[in-house]
Amino acid sequence: MRRERKLEMPGKTISKTRTEVLNISASGLWLLADGQEYFLDFKEYPWFKGATVDQISDVELIHGHHLHWPGLDVDLELESLSHPKNYPLIYR
Repeated sequence: MRRERKLEMPGKTISKTRTEVLNISASGLWLLADGQEYFLDFKEYPWFKGATVDQISDVELIHGHHLHWPGLDVDLELESLSHPKNYPLIYR
């Protein structure tokens, strides 16, 4: 599902940059955000494992660097996907 919109609310800007879940498999999901493709393995991102396709597909890119899944209450910075070694804390 594509998210190409701008939310007209003070303090919250939704990017017009294309953000899309490209595929969901048994091991993770592929995400296109800000022109880059990312793989989010369910072992490292367990919040998505039990989620529905609709919940995973409903993603917003806020301020050009912040990913938000409203139905899952999950927030990730693009930087943490691009450079995971700079973000050593792992959910357990």
